[in-house]
Amino acid sequence: MLPFSRVAIIGLGLIGSSIARAVRAEMPTVRLTGHDASAEAREQVRALGLVDDCTDHAGAAVIDADLVILCVPVGAIGAVAAEIADDLPAGVIVSDVGSSKAGVATAFAEALPGVTVVPAHPVAGTERSGPDAGFATLFKGRWCILTPAADADPMAVERVGEFWRRLGAEIDTMDAQHHDLVLAVTSHLPHLIAYTIVGTASDLEAVTQSEVIKYSAGGFRDFTRIAASDPTMWRDVFLANKDAVLAMLQRFSEDLSALQRAIRWDKGDELFDLFTRTRAIRRSIVEQGQDDAREDFGRSHG
Repeated sequence: MLPFSRVAIIGLGLIGSSIARAVRAEMPTVRLTGHDASAEAREQVRALGLVDDCTDHAGAAVIDADLVILCVPVGAIGAVAAEIADDLPAGVIVSDVGSSKAGVATAFAEALPGVTVVPAHPVAGTERSGPDAGFATLFKGRWCILTPAADADPMAVERVGEFWRRLGAEIDTMDAQHHDLVLAVTSHLPHLIAYTIVGTASDLEAVTQSEVIKYSAGGFRDFTRIAASDPTMWRDVFLANKDAVLAMLQRFSEDLSALQRAIRWDKGDELFDLFTRTRAIRRSIVEQGQDDAREDFGRSHG
């Protein structure tokens, strides 16, 4: 039995359009409705046939849904939830895909009192955005973290978990504050570092006469991929999760200072020990199937 028969997706960018494609592939009898704030995106969605009905207003998309997923930047969740509040049917479950959760929980509580809410975060994505960026297998073998409130309906949580399992995701559940701390380390801080390094390189372009771009090595290219991620989404993530991000940034700054001292004072053993530990982390990520084990990240050199 399907966990839901009528799903509404609000926001049809990379994640929203990938959900639509995955539902079509894995649960083809589910009726899909959708809405995007961009008229251009709505036209793309209609041309691609991603949903059964792409509405011009968010409220119209949710009228008869039994699951509503907000795939919008975390800073917009409160406003979008308030916009659809009067059109939500009785018994509906509302979820999201945001990568920070404590602020999302507050926004939902204020905008949708009395509505069953099960926040979720599929830990998957690419640097691309828009309805044409999605693909049906985006969530296969990836984690989707649910962060329900302590008093959430267990059956609602299980239904949302089963929905994501049908799309190929592995499910974990944790407290919203703990989620935000974990993701500050594994996702938010790396993005912040990438934005900084690429920004510094941009500032140096004039000094190096464009050689930063011309001679970009693999490490820098990987940073530019991360730094190409959607600016609206990541602006909202950093502001929504500022406490955890600032705490991790402080720890990172301290570790960076220690590394600076090790280099300054020729402490080769310290550097070797650190690099050995970090290499083991990489191996663990590959062993758990969270990245490609092929050389150079599977890049084609043909």
